[in-house]
Amino acid sequence: MTVAQAINKSIGGDKPPRAKGGLPWVGHMVSFATNPFNFVMKLAEETGEIAMFKLLGQDIVLLTGDDASELFFRASDEQLDQSAAYKLMTPIFGEGLVFDAPIERKNEQLKMLMPSLRMEAMREHSFKIVQEVEDIVGDWGDTGDVEIVDFMKHLTINTASHCLLGKEFRYELSDEFSEIYHDLEMGVSPIAFHFPYLPIPKFKRRDRARVRLQKLVGEIVERRKKQKEKPSDMFQTLIDMEYKDGTKLGPNEITGLLVGAIFAGHHTSSGTAAWVLIELLKNPHLMRDVKAELDDLLGEKGDVTFQSLREMPVLESVLKEVLRLHPPLIILMRQVSQDLHFKNYTIKAGDMVWASPPVTHRLSNLFSNPLTFDPDRFSPERAEDKNLMAYQPFGGGKHKCSGNAFALFQIKAIFAILLRRYDFELADSPDCYADDYSAMIVQPKAPCNIRYSRRDPSTFKTEFGKSKEAEAQTCPHSAESSPASVEKTLKVAVDMQLCQGHAVCVGEAPEYFKLSEDGVLGILKKNVSEEDREKVEKAVKYCPNRALKITEK
Repeated sequence: MTVAQAINKSIGGDKPPRAKGGLPWVGHMVSFATNPFNFVMKLAEETGEIAMFKLLGQDIVLLTGDDASELFFRASDEQLDQSAAYKLMTPIFGEGLVFDAPIERKNEQLKMLMPSLRMEAMREHSFKIVQEVEDIVGDWGDTGDVEIVDFMKHLTINTASHCLLGKEFRYELSDEFSEIYHDLEMGVSPIAFHFPYLPIPKFKRRDRARVRLQKLVGEIVERRKKQKEKPSDMFQTLIDMEYKDGTKLGPNEITGLLVGAIFAGHHTSSGTAAWVLIELLKNPHLMRDVKAELDDLLGEKGDVTFQSLREMPVLESVLKEVLRLHPPLIILMRQVSQDLHFKNYTIKAGDMVWASPPVTHRLSNLFSNPLTFDPDRFSPERAEDKNLMAYQPFGGGKHKCSGNAFALFQIKAIFAILLRRYDFELADSPDCYADDYSAMIVQPKAPCNIRYSRRDPSTFKTEFGKSKEAEAQTCPHSAESSPASVEKTLKVAVDMQLCQGHAVCVGEAPEYFKLSEDGVLGILKKNVSEEDREKVEKAVKYCPNRALKITEK
């Protein structure tokens, strides 16, 4: 029984402690709208892991810390409803899609995206991402300046459209799609949470963009039907997909799911990628370690492959620390459908509950020196990300962002190219680079200028070979087992609430894992033989959701 299950069964009755201040009906809207991060951070400091406040007549309960977060992430769809919390996305995704669909239909739709996020698809994505990075820096020249947030937005929309939407959107409709996507993106506004259909200019542009995009999708669907050779992208997967009842997806559904995939892959990746470079430049010793790792791994030739992108523990730890201190989402939301009990408190049906990754990530009982940028916290010895209810940049549980593996893969590929081609420096004082909490998706404040100069290839040799830090650090996931376990019986287990069907384990150890036609993982053999130990450990190590575990008996 999980902590959340145990505390959810306890008898509660008290209302959560309520935030001080606020106005009738309006509640704390002014403070929240001014700086949502400061508001939730201050609230958590004053009241602890659970607090209640009001926004525009709605009672909201903030849950922070690992115990409260487990209640949030482990609750069933019948208890906590995503759909009611994210109605602002219905005009963008489309009616009957994702958050506007019944629970069973929504889950069926989300599973349709998974084939393009699995291991074999990721192999192909790696080449496309590398190509996009090479292309975009092809005209940079030897020196220059770049606004890094805008640059990463441009780059990540190119990579996401190339890998997921296909060649038509990437090469034939690139400019038009960028305009459409921009108008859709502007529809994600705080006011849309309460009034998604207000007749204001940006919502009108959002709606026109959605209509235009569906028309383009319909035209491409008809064109592809006439092609003998079909592309291998998410677009084609959705064209070929059908529901359990045999119904094929129409243009509205294909459009909505494609937009959902792009939103998930682009919003989070662009700001995170910008912060990776900024934090490396703020911490020169980390920049040296990352470059040394890349030089050692890629050699003088510098070919970036699917496998090499999985073997960058120093860069990966930097990326994970960026996601801890700069998670792209300030809040995650659900609406309570059935009364929930947490310790001595009752959260009533109809209330909204929020989790806040940036607040939980700054709790000193969960992370040592939480305000310090310290990638070493993810080393095997410390493994501060092992508590999946504490480390939550992509959410948690079965609703964890299914594109998390693609996002990490994409960002590592970007820097495997950039840091081998160029040296960088901050154009302004380090203190000028900070998070902008005024928008729904957190990005570095603009302008965010970076200088670059072409890297001297001779430095590959002088820096070649891992630094002591890089040598000492391995992928933290490999800490699941140790040499002391050799003489013991090993068993592999899966947490089905965490598994989303990425099927990386199937690729690594097909004798032990199998994915059913509807995307459910099955374990073919629980006992791990010594001769298969290495491949099963790889399956555990590379699982994007940490759903697998090797135990000793």
